[in-house]
Amino acid sequence: MTITQLEYVVAVSTHQNFALAARKCGVTQPTLSMQIKKLEEDLGVIIFDRSKKPVMPTEVGNQIIEHAKMSLMGLNQIRDIIEENESVITGHLRIGIISTLSPYLLPLFILSLTSKYPHIEVTIEELLSEQIMEKLRNDLLDVGILATPVKDKNFTESPLFYEAFVVYMSNAHPLSQKDQMDYSDLNLKDMWLLQEGHCFRSQTVNICSDTESGNRSNIKFESGSLETLRNIVDQESGYTLLPELAMLNLEDAKQSYIKHFKDPRPVREIGLITHRTSLKKKLIEALRLEILEAVPKNMRDKDRGKLVEWR
Repeated sequence: MTITQLEYVVAVSTHQNFALAARKCGVTQPTLSMQIKKLEEDLGVIIFDRSKKPVMPTEVGNQIIEHAKMSLMGLNQIRDIIEENESVITGHLRIGIISTLSPYLLPLFILSLTSKYPHIEVTIEELLSEQIMEKLRNDLLDVGILATPVKDKNFTESPLFYEAFVVYMSNAHPLSQKDQMDYSDLNLKDMWLLQEGHCFRSQTVNICSDTESGNRSNIKFESGSLETLRNIVDQESGYTLLPELAMLNLEDAKQSYIKHFKDPRPVREIGLITHRTSLKKKLIEALRLEILEAVPKNMRDKDRGKLVEWR
């Protein structure tokens, strides 16, 4: 039994597909399949039922996979201990970030982070909040950047900044003449929304009143991208909610589409979360400081608005 074989088993369990698991491991499918088959022969058991699509573990396979995950996690922690005790900040940092943050926040800090710490390797995945937490539990990520609090005792949270919600509204909309918006002005039936599963959608629902007026009865469209929703407002009508950082690079011609809320304005807390067993403290602290340096200083004020939670 080898570490490589255990890594291949966990990869197939994660992706439920031999070909995809092989690509993620950087090997050919025959190589991965041969190693798993050899492990099965050595142990005298079948780990995966290959007749099912997607590939599923057998009953004994599930037990082997759980122990394989724990063994690999322990090995990674040994490596993390070594990296933590080196004088130069080094190592591999695996980051998960939600899609309503990544296009606006990543460009502010990622090049600075990798320039300042040239000995670290950074891998970034854009995921839903629940996916980030699941990958942290399974040691497939080191840190998540998402809306907090997540209220889960398995994670350690470190708040970073407080980002206001703004309304992005077509100038053709009847409410566009208002300078500032009330919570009661907005109506979910008249708004372009993100798909289910996005924490930003959940926060939007918590902000808005759901009345019967303005029902867009002939169109129902939900997107996974805030930029798609913004472009629909540009070309059609209606409105959507955007996070504050999305305004930083907005062209001057579209600034009139932005409507701020009256006080207390709604804000979301953005933070880092790590699994409570994480040992990559130096890497994560470097990431935290780089993000704080990159965002506008006024966004660090915890009392700048009314916190909207998503859980």
